[in-house]
Amino acid sequence: MYKLYLKIASRYLFKNKLYSFINIFGLTVGIASFILIMLYVNHEHSYDKFEGSDRVYRVYMDYLEGGKYVPGDANAYILSGPALQEQFPEIEEFARLRRLGEVVLLHDDGIFDHNTASLADPTYFDVFDRSLEKGDIANALSEPYSIVLSTALSKKIFGDADPLGKTLKIAGSGDLLFTVTGTMDNKGYNTHLKNDFLVSFKTFYTWERFKQDWDYTWNQNAYFTYIKVDKNADIAQLGQKIMDYVPEGLKNERHHIEPIEDIHLNSNKPYEAETNGNGNNVRFLAIIAFITLLLCWMNYMNLSSSKSLERAKEVGIRKVVGAKKPQLALQFLLESALLNFVAIILAMLSVYILLPSFNDLVEQDLGLDKAQLMSLLPYLAIMLVGASLAAFYPAFVLTRFNPTKALKGKAQTSSGGAFFIKSLVVCQFVATIALLIGTFVANKQIHFLKNRPIGANLEPVIALKGQVLNKTSDSLFNMSFDAFEDELRKIPYIAEVTGAGTYPGDSFDNLNSNMGITFPNGKTDEKHIWYNYSVGAEYFDVMGMEFVAGGPFIQTSQKSSNNVVINEKMVHFMEVTDVESIVGKTINYWGADWTVAGVIKDYNHSGMKSPVVPMVIRHTRNSQNVLVKLDRKAMTMGNTEKALDDMNRIWHQIFPVSTYNYTFLDQKYEALFKDEQKFAKAFQLFTVLAILIASLGLFGLTSYTCLQRTKEIGIRKVNGATITQILSLLNKDFVKWVGLAFVIAVPVAWYAMDKWLSVFAYKTPLSWWVFALAGILALMIALLTVSWQSLKAAMTNPVESLRSE
Repeated sequence: MYKLYLKIASRYLFKNKLYSFINIFGLTVGIASFILIMLYVNHEHSYDKFEGSDRVYRVYMDYLEGGKYVPGDANAYILSGPALQEQFPEIEEFARLRRLGEVVLLHDDGIFDHNTASLADPTYFDVFDRSLEKGDIANALSEPYSIVLSTALSKKIFGDADPLGKTLKIAGSGDLLFTVTGTMDNKGYNTHLKNDFLVSFKTFYTWERFKQDWDYTWNQNAYFTYIKVDKNADIAQLGQKIMDYVPEGLKNERHHIEPIEDIHLNSNKPYEAETNGNGNNVRFLAIIAFITLLLCWMNYMNLSSSKSLERAKEVGIRKVVGAKKPQLALQFLLESALLNFVAIILAMLSVYILLPSFNDLVEQDLGLDKAQLMSLLPYLAIMLVGASLAAFYPAFVLTRFNPTKALKGKAQTSSGGAFFIKSLVVCQFVATIALLIGTFVANKQIHFLKNRPIGANLEPVIALKGQVLNKTSDSLFNMSFDAFEDELRKIPYIAEVTGAGTYPGDSFDNLNSNMGITFPNGKTDEKHIWYNYSVGAEYFDVMGMEFVAGGPFIQTSQKSSNNVVINEKMVHFMEVTDVESIVGKTINYWGADWTVAGVIKDYNHSGMKSPVVPMVIRHTRNSQNVLVKLDRKAMTMGNTEKALDDMNRIWHQIFPVSTYNYTFLDQKYEALFKDEQKFAKAFQLFTVLAILIASLGLFGLTSYTCLQRTKEIGIRKVNGATITQILSLLNKDFVKWVGLAFVIAVPVAWYAMDKWLSVFAYKTPLSWWVFALAGILALMIALLTVSWQSLKAAMTNPVESLRSE
């Protein structure tokens, strides 16, 4: 019996090729889109998930501002972990990590750069549930100058040789040798704090690199601190106790904790270890995935229902010869199962083919390995249940036909069934309009961010940076850098050169955050955060920053002075109303007096997601970055590559044993919008696919409507109705449905996009024209989709329509 049903189902699907193609194509697109998006969503949710990760929390600081505590940066103090464990028995372990920045390793004659590394406590492996491929976890980080390499880095340095016991040097550490005590496999380990290697935390206390930090206790928070709590601990109560606990020496701050599993998608604090993901974007993409899946199921129900009238006589004959409802339902469900099976196979094949392109879009390395497929199992269950429910309705409709009416050609769907189909179409329009609004708003926001003035001119500026591996004394090193800058100024394509500790678009880590400053009026502030960094005298010309009072640093014969330039936000922070009055006045911090040389217009240092912060820019010789401003006239002649070659050549002439790289500042600043740009592109792509699926559904409903009204159309044409009148008759209902969907979609989309925009410090307004344009486009899509079928029905010879009467 089942074989017969399957044979009938196959014949029906092959006979009705257009119907089968539209259904299979819609389901394939919907399922493939769903799988691709959920692969990305699962990847983003996989960060910091390991055995016991639900008991691991990151410690960070809240700052007292304006009489209330606000979240501070992602770091804590060197004493935070030990103090909290001693105070609260619920804390089983703590682990501290201190970033070493981008580190260069030296082995024999090999130079291995672009490595991320941290000092780490021995408890790191317990807290993070990490294992070693080689080495003993108990001792790997227990002694000073011990180093644990990632498997990939170990292979890069030592090849297939056993690295244990071998020694390495870290550039800038003189003749110190670090002994390899273990290797760990980072492949497939997603974390917000990546490390190519770890150095034992005990090294900190004897490493000259950190000599100036040895005496710090509660006055420098540069340590990522994690605690692992007892499985029976009351987290809410422990969190409150931690906030209430104020160790001696800590002022205007308190400790706070957050789950490690939440950091990647929900934390965007200053001094994060890396740029985290965006939880809002991931949630929106997941919603789009489910909308796309629902649309393809709605289409299937619409198309199947539209075909049900064509099959009414078939059902009538089967009932007359003795077929029961369960038998008919089983046959139609088998047809649905066959159609869905083909669609799922094609969808998986499409995912396999499109995955490389999708990876390029989201800049990930997603795969269809066993782990990824296992992560999709819950969604596969959802797809199977949804497909079954979508198949049930057409089967239910077909089995309810009265055989007598069916054989007379008078079978019609009930008013309730018609209402249900119309409701599905309205839902499709709601989804279409909402997705269009979302696409327009996302692109409008990206355009707004890209074109909003940042207060600096980055386009012709390049940052040069490298590690000098044979550095001797600071005086000789600085002389070499002076010579390098002088040689750069001789290049005809270069307008200005300066040194800077950081620049707009650079990592937040290169800013100093401070609490404690005395203003010119003698008032001291110990409660609010402000930031500072050091630059050379030509920095403001290179960056094209505009002064609102005073000017650049007062020229001296020295490379450094106690001159500072502040931004307008800092002036407001000092509660000064007359900007001019601050010039020449003295502020005090770090135990020294600093003279304000000028005030620059506010500029966005860390992108448009973050607001402008109070900033002090110090006049201090800095060789961390060499900023080079290219001559615009020379650049119009296409000499950028020549300038880059000359800079590279001069660098290696003066620093022959070194690493070297360069960055275009405008490109680096634009990269701050990378997540939003990826989100906007993905939003566009899947919105187009959702509209395509919705259009297929409209096609199905148009077929259904025209079939229902075939004889009505014939009678109207016999009585003189024109094609235009017939088109108007058939299309006016769709216009009403679009209008109803627009009314529903606008508040939903407004709420959703307002929530998405809320994370930006600067955001584009939700303009009325965005909503109007989405509604007009949805109406045009609907009319274009239905007009083909409507025109076909309107042009049909009325004799053909009325023949059966």
